[in-house]
Amino acid sequence: MSSPAPRRATVLVYSSSATTRERVLGALGTRPDPALELSFVEAATGREVVAICDEGNIDLAILDGEAAPTGGMGLGRQLKAELDDPPPVLLLVGRRDDAWLATWSRAESVTPHPIDAVRLTEAVLELLPPARAVAAR
Repeated sequence: MSSPAPRRATVLVYSSSATTRERVLGALGTRPDPALELSFVEAATGREVVAICDEGNIDLAILDGEAAPTGGMGLGRQLKAELDDPPPVLLLVGRRDDAWLATWSRAESVTPHPIDAVRLTEAVLELLPPARAVAAR
């Protein structure tokens, strides 16, 4: 029996820092799991995030809570309030102690800076189950 085709997902990565966006993309890669294939859309401003999410087709939004002038926490809350079908949000926070803000922002998951590839990948796989997990349901 052949394995199912990988699940394809589009991930929005938002940060005002190009370095942070690069670290997220580098940590995840396009195949964080053999049964999951990712493509990425990058955004450097809050306005870009809203426009991209308004268009739809985003399976996960990774938002930098340390971005300026528009932080990912407020942006996550805005997406949840304004969109009919918002994507799940993974929030990058500056300190572990800031994780409680994810509740306020309505984020589904949170991971701290600096970017830890293992922790970030685990969080993404929880929010975007690979094809085999989806098929098993």
